[in-house]
Amino acid sequence: MQKLQQPLDFSLKETFPKIGTRAGEITRDKLSCTYDLVEHMQYLYVHVVKAKNLSVYDDVCTIDPYVEVKLGNYKGSTKWFQNESNPQWNQIFAFSKDSIQASVLELAVKDHDAVVDYDDMVGKVVLDLNEIPKHDSPLAPQWYMMKNQRGHRVNGEIMLAIWMGTQADEAFPQAWHSDAAMVGLGPKAAANIRSKVYLSPSLWYLRVNVIEAQDLVPKNITRYPELFVKVDLGNQSLKTRISQRKTMNPFWNEDLMFVSSEPFEEPLYLTVQDWVGPESEGEIVGRCVIPLQNVQKRLDDKPVSTRWFNLEKHEAFEGEITTRFSSKIHLRVCFEGGYHVLDESAHCSSDHRPAAKQLWSPKIGILEVGIISAQKLMPMKRRNGQGTTDAYCVAKYGNKWIHTRTIVDSLSPKWNEQYTWDVYDPCTVITIGVFDNAHLQGGSRDSIIGKVRIRLSTLEAGKVYTHSYPLLVLQYSGLKKMGEVQLAVRFTSLSVVNMLSMYSQPLLPKMHHIHPLSEIQKHWLRYQAMQIVSMRLSRAEPPLREEVVKYMLDVDSHMWGMRRTKANYFRIVEVLGGLTTIGRWLDNICNWKSPLKTILIHIVFIILVLHPGFIPPTICMYLVWIGVRNYRWRPRHPPHMNTPLSLAGVTLDELEEEFDTFPTSRSPQVVKRRYDRLRSVSGRVQIFLGDLATQGERFHNLLSWRDPRATTLFVTFCSIAAFVLYVTPFQAVSLLSGFYVLRHPRFRQKLPSLPLNFFKRLPARVDDIM
Repeated sequence: MQKLQQPLDFSLKETFPKIGTRAGEITRDKLSCTYDLVEHMQYLYVHVVKAKNLSVYDDVCTIDPYVEVKLGNYKGSTKWFQNESNPQWNQIFAFSKDSIQASVLELAVKDHDAVVDYDDMVGKVVLDLNEIPKHDSPLAPQWYMMKNQRGHRVNGEIMLAIWMGTQADEAFPQAWHSDAAMVGLGPKAAANIRSKVYLSPSLWYLRVNVIEAQDLVPKNITRYPELFVKVDLGNQSLKTRISQRKTMNPFWNEDLMFVSSEPFEEPLYLTVQDWVGPESEGEIVGRCVIPLQNVQKRLDDKPVSTRWFNLEKHEAFEGEITTRFSSKIHLRVCFEGGYHVLDESAHCSSDHRPAAKQLWSPKIGILEVGIISAQKLMPMKRRNGQGTTDAYCVAKYGNKWIHTRTIVDSLSPKWNEQYTWDVYDPCTVITIGVFDNAHLQGGSRDSIIGKVRIRLSTLEAGKVYTHSYPLLVLQYSGLKKMGEVQLAVRFTSLSVVNMLSMYSQPLLPKMHHIHPLSEIQKHWLRYQAMQIVSMRLSRAEPPLREEVVKYMLDVDSHMWGMRRTKANYFRIVEVLGGLTTIGRWLDNICNWKSPLKTILIHIVFIILVLHPGFIPPTICMYLVWIGVRNYRWRPRHPPHMNTPLSLAGVTLDELEEEFDTFPTSRSPQVVKRRYDRLRSVSGRVQIFLGDLATQGERFHNLLSWRDPRATTLFVTFCSIAAFVLYVTPFQAVSLLSGFYVLRHPRFRQKLPSLPLNFFKRLPARVDDIM
C-alpha cells in the first residue's frame, strides 16, 4: 500500500539558525554552554536600585517618587512610593538591541502626585549608549548625580547599573522587557508575561478498601436496610455497591481508587447510607473523617493492615445535637506508591515513573530544547485597528512545565530561550504548545495556536535537530495552519548501557501489571489527575491557565469521533498492507508469473527442507539484510503530525460532530442525521467483526461435535494423517507439500480448494444471534 504523503506546506522543514554551537564543537565560554541551542540576543539592561536625598526645588518637601526609563519610543516606569525621599525600587529593565532606535538613555525621577504649579520631574540622568559597557553578568551599581530640565544639578542621587548583555544574563528572567511598553504594562502587570518554570504536584493513588461495618442503626427499622458507603475526596466521589448482607453488619470488601496530591491537605470523608429509593440519595447512617497525613504509603503489593474507625451518628434529642460512637467501619486505606499516576494520554506520556521517589531508577539522559522563534503566525486579536498576536510557548515533559515570556504585538516572535529536563525513559514524548496571551487585553481564555510532539526514542543521541514545525489546528472550518515554530532539540545519553536496558523493562511500573486497573478506572483517574494538575497550576503566580493545561494534556483524547475512527481504520489497513504484499508475492510465485524467480524459490525450498537446521539462521540473516538495507533510507527528521493520516480533510459536518459538546448541544434533526450516519458506518464494522468471529468459531467447532459429520471427517483425517506422517520422512512430506503449493497453473483449477470448502461448511454461532 502506498504511504500517505504530507502536503509540502504542512511538512517539517530543516533550518540552519545561527545558534551558539553545533554538534561536535567544543566551547568553554559561559554563554555557549548555557544557551548553545538558541541565537544570541543582545539586551540593554538598566537596574534602577534606589535614590537618596530627593527634594523638590531645593526645598525640604516630601514627594511620591518613581523612575521613568525612556529609550526612544520605549518608556517604562518603576513603582512609586508615598512621601519617601530615600526610595528603593530595585527593578530591572531590558531593551532589545534590535529594537533600539535612539542614541541616548534617559532616566527621570518624577513625582507621582505633583502639584499643578510644579513640574513633576525631580531630576534626570542622560547617558550615551556608546559609552555603556558590555558584560555577561550584572554590573555593580553606582551613584549618579541628577540634573533638571535646564541642565542644572539638583539635590539627590540615584543608584544605577547599566550594561549590555544577552539572554544568558542572570537578570534576564526578572527584567521588565520593552515589549511590555507596547501594551502599557507596568512592572507589576509585566510579571504576567515573563518566563516561568512550574512543577506539577506530586500525585498518588489512594486505595480505600471498604470491608465491613458493625452495629449500624438505620432510621427505618421496619425493613431490611440496603446499605452502601459513599467516599469523598475533594471533588472526587465514589460509592460501593449495596451490601448483599441485609443486616446491621453489612459486608462489601470493595476497592475504591482516588487521586491525591501532596501535601495531602484534604481529608477523606466516608458516609454510610441506606438506600431508600431512586428519588433520594440515601439516608445517612454514620459518618467518618480520616486525615490523610498519617495514611500509610505502600511501595509494593504487600498487604496493608486494616483498622476500625468510629462512625459518628448525629441525632436530634430534645432540641440538642448529640453524637454517639456506637457504630464502626472496617477499612484498609493506603497510598499506592508503586503506580504511575497518568495525567496524559498513555500513548504520548512524558513520564512513566512511579509515585514513590524511592522506586525511581537513575536518569539515563538529558533533554535540551531551544525555543528559537515562530514565523507567519495568524493574527489572534485586533489592536489599534490591526491584527496582532501576543505569543508565548509552553513545554511539558515529566513534572516540569516551562512558560516562555510573551512577545507582545508580533507575528514573528523571537524567544531564544533554552530549557533542560532530566530523562528517565527514552520512550517518552515532550509536548510544546504555542498560545496567544489574551489576558493582556482582559480576555477570558488564551487562544490555541498549535502544538508539537517529539518522541525522544526517535532522536539520535548527541545530535542537534533544528527544524521548523508547522502549527496545525483542526477547527470547525477545517484544518488550518496557524504558523510555524522553530526549535532546536538535543538528547544526550549519560549511559548507553542504562538506556538500552530500559528496552527490556515494562513501560509502566510493575504494580500496573501485578494489580492492573480496569479501563474505566484508568479513564476516571486520569481525568481526576488532570483536574488536580490544572487547578494547582492555575493557582500559581502568574497562573498557567486551565485551557492551556488541558490542551497540553489532551483532555479530549478519549472522545469518539468519526474522523479518528476512520483514521485508525486506515492505520490498520496500512499495517496489514505488508501481509497483503507478501500474499501477492507468493501468489505470483505459485502462478509462475516470473519463471526464473519460481525456479530459484524451488531450489531454496529444497535446500531448506533437506537441511532444516538452516531455516532459523536463514530467517535471521534475511531480517538482518532488510535492516541493513533500510539503514540507507532511515528517517533523518523527527516524526510530526501527518495530516493525510489524521484525515484532516473531512467534511465540515464531521468536524462539527467532533467539536460538539458532551452531551450534545445540536438540534434533534442534526443529531438524527449523525445517528443515521453512525449506524451506517457501524454496520460495516459490525460485519467485519462478525466475519472475524465466525472464522474463529468455525476453527473451534472442528472438534466440538457441533456438526457430528464434520467432526467425524476431521478426526478421521487426523488419524490417517498421523499414521502417514509417522511412516513417511518429514523431508518427503515437506517436499510434496511445497511442490503442490508451487505447482504450475496448468495443474490448478479455479474452484476453491477442498480444505477451504470443508472449513466454510462448519457451523458458527451466528445462527444463535437474533
